[in-house]
Amino acid sequence: MIEVVLACLGIAVVLCLLISARDCNRFVTVEYEVESDKVTRPCKFILLSDLHNKSYGKDHERLVDKINSISPDAILVAGDMLTAAKGHAFGVTLSLMRQLSPRYKIYYGMGNHEHKMKLYPEQYGTTYDDFVAELSAMGIEPLVNENTYLPEYNVSICGAQIDSCFFKKFTKYPMDEQYLPKILGEPREHACQILIAHTPQYFEEYIAWGADLVVSGHVHGGIMKLPILGGVLSPNMTLFPKYDGGKFVQGKATMILSRGLGTHTIPVRVFNPGELVSINLMPKHTRE
Repeated sequence: MIEVVLACLGIAVVLCLLISARDCNRFVTVEYEVESDKVTRPCKFILLSDLHNKSYGKDHERLVDKINSISPDAILVAGDMLTAAKGHAFGVTLSLMRQLSPRYKIYYGMGNHEHKMKLYPEQYGTTYDDFVAELSAMGIEPLVNENTYLPEYNVSICGAQIDSCFFKKFTKYPMDEQYLPKILGEPREHACQILIAHTPQYFEEYIAWGADLVVSGHVHGGIMKLPILGGVLSPNMTLFPKYDGGKFVQGKATMILSRGLGTHTIPVRVFNPGELVSINLMPKHTRE
């Protein structure tokens, strides 16, 4: 009996490894529609998150071709497009940005990996400054607790860079209700306020700040996706996270959570391929 159990476990492990090898090297495209009575005309965004220096095909060929076929109005980046490392270990990410930036406006929100390089120059040297300088040379100005307005759509986009304490493992660090207004300022109340916020864990706090649409990543879909239960493990090492990927609606606010495109620390994706997200932001009155 023990031999049968061990054999079954062995087969299960091998199958998971085979599935992971496939899912780590492919991505799917998912599309969401979000309505807002503040938006004045339809706007299509691509959401990129958690690439972690992954390239799909030579020089991102598969990913770029798919983005071009969708032809978005703009691209939102929800952070962790690279993995924190000393030196110029961001060439893969810059290659993708360099191909996309001449054609699309890119709004880049920072993740915990970008932020980590900024926080610890004694460990990472000038890596963060060099990376931001390269982005700026392409016309990409990262939104670091800044808000920018798109008048043609009546949409405002803010990039939140929250403190590293909010990425602690095994717990949800409490966020004071005054924290986001202090670092972000006030939301643009009469516009559709998009908040690029790398971790989805604070969705309720983002809503309280004034976000109409939150776009996030960080969770990598929970590493393994199980039927009914969803994602298994979050980056802060909690099982079956409340937010693992997809569309979440609370009141009038919506969060689109990408399952990301790459892997980090645990290089495994089971029933959980990389994800390219397309968001159609629509005026509500057009469907009434």
